Order: sequence, then structure tokens, then C-alpha cells
Amino acid sequence: MTILNETYTLSNGVEIPKLGLGTWFIDDDKAADAVRAAVEIGYRNIDTAQAYGNERGVGEGVRTVTVPREQLFVSTKLAAEIKDYDEAVASIDDSLKELGLEYIDLMLIHSPQPWDDFRGGDYAEGNRAAWRALEEAHKAGKIRSIGVSNFQQQDLDNLLQGATVVPLVNQLLVHAGNTPSELLHYCEAKGILVEAYSPIAHGAILGNAQVKAMAERYGVSVPQLCIRYTLQLGTVSLPKTANPDHMRSNAEVDFEISSSDMDALRGLRDVDYGKHTVFPVYSGK
Repeated sequence: MTILNETYTLSNGVEIPKLGLGTWFIDDDKAADAVRAAVEIGYRNIDTAQAYGNERGVGEGVRTVTVPREQLFVSTKLAAEIKDYDEAVASIDDSLKELGLEYIDLMLIHSPQPWDDFRGGDYAEGNRAAWRALEEAHKAGKIRSIGVSNFQQQDLDNLLQGATVVPLVNQLLVHAGNTPSELLHYCEAKGILVEAYSPIAHGAILGNAQVKAMAERYGVSVPQLCIRYTLQLGTVSLPKTANPDHMRSNAEVDFEISSSDMDALRGLRDVDYGKHTVFPVYSGK
């Protein structure tokens, strides 16, 4: 499982493991066990968010593993509703306290709009205010790297107008069936590393006959093919699971997808997210 030892280097020189553990939907009281299991398997990149309600558990997991803190990369996200400097400052300190950590490796603005107005109104000024708070926490050494999540090009352009630090990361919904190629190219041109969340499309891709047939050809599972796809796009892949067996198999991706198969996966469209379309990011907005 050599992927667990591979890293990308952010534009500020900080190294980030290519494969991480997503913790969305892992309850706070189960999060510490999930983190401990992942680290034991070899994971070094753990991703959470204020909105997940499990920072306390994730932090407990990080603090109680046998691996030294500096070998782990811990990310969290500023709640999407926070579009105010003072609130952002307080919220960053809240995350440090909840996690029980002296520093955070990466903190993101979770969304350019509050969730109840996703892809809606203009929050340009609020995002710049929240970003200023992140820049200051970064300068103070509380956060090693700062970035954004779910930001489109216009959202990034707005932020860059007044920024002293270019976002190092943009965490996006990226998977076979939803590959925002233009945005990926734009981020690459700006030196912004993309992290792919829900690389298995929230499970929606598992029934796709074309993807199933391709996975069989490589002798791998559909999740393994999908994770490998996001890695070959040059993104950090963040599959989420609390199941150690899945953690293990998600890391068994030391194979290469051919360029023609990459093109086929890139060209896939229209994934039905089923019940998950109630969440703004899957609603097709």
C-alpha cells in the first residue's frame, strides 16, 4: 500500500499525503476509533470539519495514536455560515480547542455560501473577511496551510483580489461522473492543489455497468478504481469510512489506469446520488 507513503507538496512547501480519511457522517463518539484504526493501517491524512460535529473525537484519535503528531496531517473546515471576521477568528480557536491540538495542518472555508443558500447570493465580502482571519491564524502558526472548499473560479477570483496568501487547496466534489476539468485546470494554473471528496460518488457509482466492467478488467473493486482515478487526476483522494476493512482496501490502489480508460472515466456524466441529493453539493446546483 505504497500510496499511503506518497505525498504532494503544497505551494508553501508543506507536504500532504495523497490519500486521506474522510470523516463526514462518522459520529463524534466513533471518530476516535476510526482515526486510530486508520493511522494503524498507515493513513497519515485525516479530514474533518466543524459541520461534521466530530472534531472532538477526531482530535482524541490524533492525540492517542502511537504515531507522533508531526507525522499526521489534520484538516478541518470553517463552517460555511461564517462570513464575518470576528466570528471566523473565534471559530478557528474553537476548532483548536475541540480538536485539543496545538496547531491544525490545513483549514478551509467549507463553502463560498452558507449551505441554506448554496450557489445563491453574493458573499464575496464575507469570504474575504473569513479569509483574512485564516491568513492571520496561518501567520501566527496556529494553522500550517489554508484553503477553501466548493469554490468555483469566480469565488477564487474574488478571494484573490485582497489575499496575501493564495489558497493552497480547494476541496471539491470530484469523481468519475463529475469531473470539473476546467476548474481543475484553473486550480493547477494558480498552484492550488485540489482534494477530491466523495471519490466514490457517495456510493452512487457502484451500480454503473461501464465502471464495474472496467474495474473487473483491472482486477480491482469499483471503489479502488474510483480512488485511483482521482489520484491520477493529480488530486488528494478523501474516501470516507469508519470500517477498517474498507480503509485497507481503499489504500490498495497501486495500479495504473490507462490513458484511454482515464478519458472514458473523465467523460462519464450524470450520476444519480439518490437520497443524497438532499445535500446541497449533490443537488445539481
